[in-house]
Amino acid sequence: MIIIIMGVSGVGKTTAGAVLAERLGWTFRDADDFHPKHNIEKMKAGVPLTDADRLPWLAALRELVRSQDAGMVLACSALKQSYRDYLRDGRTDVAFVYLKADAALVEKRLEGR
Repeated sequence: MIIIIMGVSGVGKTTAGAVLAERLGWTFRDADDFHPKHNIEKMKAGVPLTDADRLPWLAALRELVRSQDAGMVLACSALKQSYRDYLRDGRTDVAFVYLKADAALVEKRLEGR
């Protein structure tokens, strides 16, 4: 099984995902580690990523999901349904958990980055 913890930046995906993976004894991966350098530079400059920018990143994540035979928790924004469908790639053992938090809390967390 693969659990993808999704939500906006700053909601706690990495923290929640790491704790869940540890408790389950599963592998934890953070989708942010798969962004190409070009995407990282754009995000640092405050430039929103386009779907075209995200495609190589999503392809790497889909390959990661495809390659997993054992349990894994993945922290990944996956905000669009099309991204979730692409990542699932027809697998029936992929579950998405949507994290939400108070907007003020998320804003405070993002200010601290």
